[in-house]
Amino acid sequence: MEHLGKHVWAIPEGFVPGSSTGPESMTSHETACILNTGDSDAHVEITLFFPDREPAGPFGITVPARRTRHQRFSELTADDVPPAAADYASVLVSDVPVVVQHTRLDSRQAANALLSTIAYGVR
Repeated sequence: MEHLGKHVWAIPEGFVPGSSTGPESMTSHETACILNTGDSDAHVEITLFFPDREPAGPFGITVPARRTRHQRFSELTADDVPPAAADYASVLVSDVPVVVQHTRLDSRQAANALLSTIAYGVR
């Protein structure tokens, strides 16, 4: 199958809730869901932007050919992950076209909330 999507994606809205309820599997988090439909691996770089400091990254990840990867932003590295309860944005750049979806699980209250939207495909 051909590579569907774009090379550059922007997610301007980022916020990891500062607390969670329930089991560990329901920890509040944000994820970039990356779909690679093509026959070659996608090498993706993620850069994080903040309102009060210089960007972090880029963080390199690989999405194998004909696969999907759900990358939690909190698992990029121990030092540069988005701090809890802080605003940030992200830009993903891939060497082959991919499709990116942004998802947030907010479990601060017992009634969990899930937000999901397609990122903005730049080019």
